[in-house]
Parts: sequence; structure tokens; C-alpha cells
Amino acid sequence: MPELVIPPPVRINARRIVAAGTVLWFIAFVALLPFYGWLGDHHHRIWLWTSLAGWVLGLLGLAIMVRHRRVGRTV
Repeated sequence: MPELVIPPPVRINARRIVAAGTVLWFIAFVALLPFYGWLGDHHHRIWLWTSLAGWVLGLLGLAIMVRHRRVGRTV
């Protein structure tokens, strides 16, 4: 039976990825705001709240990453 070879981890800039996702969630929220009434009439307002939650959680994630970096918990 051959041995399992585990590749080395890839170094990424996670803050950049989280920041980009946070910006995209905010853009989605702003883009859906003009359709608030239509979304409610068609029972799709969850899209608006999902984008808002994604933006808020992204901001929270960025704050946690900054805090961890400040105290030296990053790799």
C-alpha cells in the first residue's frame, strides 16, 4: 500500500480574501435595497437579510483577524 503524501500548506493572505467577500456582500445589500418592496411582495426578502448578515459577519471576521494579528496569533 503506497504512503499518503501530504502537500505543504499554501500561504495565503486571508485578510484580503475576507475583505473582498465583505465588500461583495455589502454591494449585494446595496443593490437589493431598491427592490425592498418587490422582494417582500414575492417572499424573497431573505436575500436582503442574507446579504446584510454576510456583510456584518465579514466585518466581525476582519475585526477578529486584526485582533489576532495584534497579539501575535497568526502564522
